[in-house]
Amino acid sequence: MSENAKLSVLGREYELPILVGTEKETGVDISKLRGQSGIITMDEGYMNTGACKSAVTFIDGELGILRYRGYDIEDLAQRSSFLEVAYLLIYGELPSQGQFGEFRNRVTRHTMIHEDLKRLYDGFPKDSHPMAILSSMILTLSGYYNDQLDPLNPRHREISITRLLAKTPTIAAYSYKKSIGQPFVYPRNSLSYIGNFLNMMFSVPAEDYAVDPVIEKALDLLLILHADHEQNCSASTVRLVGSSRANLFAAIASGVCALWGPLHGGANQEVIEMLQHIHNDGGDVNKYLNMAKDKNSTFRLMGFGHRVYKNFDPRAKIIKKTADEVLQKLGVNDPLLEIAMKLEEAALNDEYFVERKLYPNVDFYSGIIYKAMGIPTEMFTVMFALGRMPGWIAQWKEMIEDPTTKIGRPRQIYTGAAHRTYVPLDQRG
Repeated sequence: MSENAKLSVLGREYELPILVGTEKETGVDISKLRGQSGIITMDEGYMNTGACKSAVTFIDGELGILRYRGYDIEDLAQRSSFLEVAYLLIYGELPSQGQFGEFRNRVTRHTMIHEDLKRLYDGFPKDSHPMAILSSMILTLSGYYNDQLDPLNPRHREISITRLLAKTPTIAAYSYKKSIGQPFVYPRNSLSYIGNFLNMMFSVPAEDYAVDPVIEKALDLLLILHADHEQNCSASTVRLVGSSRANLFAAIASGVCALWGPLHGGANQEVIEMLQHIHNDGGDVNKYLNMAKDKNSTFRLMGFGHRVYKNFDPRAKIIKKTADEVLQKLGVNDPLLEIAMKLEEAALNDEYFVERKLYPNVDFYSGIIYKAMGIPTEMFTVMFALGRMPGWIAQWKEMIEDPTTKIGRPRQIYTGAAHRTYVPLDQRG
């Protein structure tokens, strides 16, 4: 391979450096093209544009590969924990026992939120979406720690990272308690990261609550699978906002807002809404499978196929087994889950879906598991945000610590009116 690509435009030729990543990913560096030629490249949705060099996550959509810092997602899902994966993503290496113990202790002891912050929940209407509360509260944290927000100060970065990882589950659980009119449950340092969240979500002062180990393990796995996914919409948003040197809380709050969109983090919620729609219409799975195959139908089968993975979503392979275990353990008798299992069986065996590789993806199974756990549909995207938190932090930290980082500033092709002369108001017809 030559070291440079050649671009011929309007009779002139330009040499552009070729970059090759550690997994042989190849890109053409166009960063100086505009300065040399006045020409920009056009790429709607940044579908073929690399905005950064990153060592955090590697994806090969054609082969169905997902790796965090070089480790296969299958290996991490089977042998690691969410908090250990968070350390790996943020700091680049798996921790020693001492490092992990210190990290876990640090996070555990920052889970409480300021009492004044709790009062802000009263300002939200009862039916506020939990993502509105989550994004607002994360941003509000910057007002409580405004003396430790400098992204260029390593000590400020560390304490902000710890606070964000520790307090986000508390903020999320409180938003749920607010929506159902139950009292807030304080975090407990004796519980694990996942166990503490479940206790804050589901325990009440009137009776004892024991964390189900099957549920705890399943949720830990779900968060691992969602921990990072390269330069997706929300991660790119975190990087773009962070490139202005906005503080970590502001950058992460922007990522939460990006994740909220139904084309991104809302997909698992749409799966349950689809199942509910099928159930309300009589539960005829074959009817909707045929509609999904019909080019003239507007019906879309949610939770099948993936924009990045052209074969099977590697996360779906892992989570399917967990979904089966959770449903069996809980013995849930839910007509929506029955419909989901029928859809899954049909899609895995129907020639139409197999040929097009429209397999169930991670959103399909995660929605099913969350529903079985008793987590309400409107909280599904919040759960996604909890899982994605270490990935967002890792992307932000990598960008801030990179001396070559520039403030994000995309270009455009202007399509508006050409030059016009202003006409005074009293002279216009």
